[in-house]
Amino acid sequence: MNPNQSADEGAPDARRRRTILIAVCVALMAVIASVSGLNVAQPDLAVIFGASQSTILWIINIYTLALAALLLPLGAIGDRLGRKPMLLGGLAVFGVAGVAAALAPSTEVMLAARLLSGVGAAMIMPITLAVITTTFPEEERGRAIGVWTGVAGGGGVLGMFLSAALVDVANWRWLFALPVALVVVAFAMTLRSVPDSSETSGHPFDSVGALTSVVAVVGLIFVLQEGPERGWSAPATLIGGAVGVVAAAGFVGWELRRRDAALLDLRLFGKRSAAAGSLTLLALFGVQAGIFVVLFPFFQAVLGWSALLSTLALMPMAVAMMAASGLAPRLAVRVGARSTMASGTLLAAAGLVLMATFVSVDGGYPALLPGMLAMGIGMGLAMTPSTEALTGSLPRERQGVASALNDVTREFGTALGVALLGALVSAGYRSTIGTRLDGVPGGVADTAREGVANAVEAAGGAGVHGRVLIRGAQESFVDGWQQAMWAGVAMMAALLLYILTRGPQGSRVETPGKDDDTVRRIAERSPEGSFPSA
Repeated sequence: MNPNQSADEGAPDARRRRTILIAVCVALMAVIASVSGLNVAQPDLAVIFGASQSTILWIINIYTLALAALLLPLGAIGDRLGRKPMLLGGLAVFGVAGVAAALAPSTEVMLAARLLSGVGAAMIMPITLAVITTTFPEEERGRAIGVWTGVAGGGGVLGMFLSAALVDVANWRWLFALPVALVVVAFAMTLRSVPDSSETSGHPFDSVGALTSVVAVVGLIFVLQEGPERGWSAPATLIGGAVGVVAAAGFVGWELRRRDAALLDLRLFGKRSAAAGSLTLLALFGVQAGIFVVLFPFFQAVLGWSALLSTLALMPMAVAMMAASGLAPRLAVRVGARSTMASGTLLAAAGLVLMATFVSVDGGYPALLPGMLAMGIGMGLAMTPSTEALTGSLPRERQGVASALNDVTREFGTALGVALLGALVSAGYRSTIGTRLDGVPGGVADTAREGVANAVEAAGGAGVHGRVLIRGAQESFVDGWQQAMWAGVAMMAALLLYILTRGPQGSRVETPGKDDDTVRRIAERSPEGSFPSA
């Protein structure tokens, strides 16, 4: 039992632990569904608010920006003030913001509501995992983290599917009904079942570290979100990048000086489990996000599917990922965390190879399904031990920070994947579409060069060349797809090599618990105060 947990509560029994796990996963699902839900309603938002595409993207991205920026400081505050009050407060803020967004009469109100939703999500997300790592006994912790990881990885697809269904049968304002309903359920279950725990610290809160981390994350995420839209050499992009890099350097320098009093003790990355876990999550979520950037245009512009059907087509991958996440802890006990992570990464790479090899305009969905299933299973196997490795690298009293670091890594990976793989798809498309536009009128050809969706839309004005234009645009998109997928394969190969040489050692990763004081004493005695290699 946590030393600062209320004595009258005692250690939760098995039935209560199941209820706790359901409560935090429902709360997590609300957050994850809101990350991707509005993507299916972009045209509706543009019409209702008379907003530009840039403004619509800000309505979507400001949520992720606030979430990523505030994860570390709010995770640390939750450790100090109490995880249950922070979770309940976050659910309340998130629920109010969801209602405000659903009723928003203008773009300004919608932006404010989405920003507030991001704040609430940053209060919720790190606490959900911290509750698991501080409540569940060591022999059950891996399985519980596997369930959490499955929801975090596959929940976004389920959220998109339900959101698309709501848009089809009702309107975009009902998109917020699902997260708000989940928040109400999670609030009631948390109030009744989740134990409160907090940690005392002999050091004051690291306000400077918190501020510099917020500025660094905002600057770097801004660049990754806005670079593809504004241009990588645009003044706003360059300024955002410079601010982010300077703040990140300041954060690193300050945290190294603070050592044990730091918001995030950077010495933990000297441990194999922390470094391997964070790098694996960064790469996996980057590749997953990049795949989604490719799959949706393929389903809609190449296969001609609706948003609902396109999202449904992703469900096998999400289900495979969630099932593998539940299997991963048992496999890690048998063969070790490193072998499980390596097997998952290899399988994910094989899925990318299958998709890159067999994708074609005429092959359709059946040509992609085997690769999608392999990718989903591989990611599920690799994500759970990676998450456990990262959270287990920090002691019990800093599990809010550990969980927040896990979440920040995921958010950065997602932003990187969308920016880099999305750019490769676009570059591959533009480099080949020109040779397929012979005879197409100049204005229509210029529109077609902007993207496959633009080409399909412009084909109606191409006269007798319309069918040729659509076919050429679809084939060019597949060329860009293959370029991005092979880049993903290279990333997975590099990650696999790293895991095999520097992954967690032994049959299990470190987990926060009774030996944390010993770990800290060893760290303090080691040269320069650094952590010994795991």
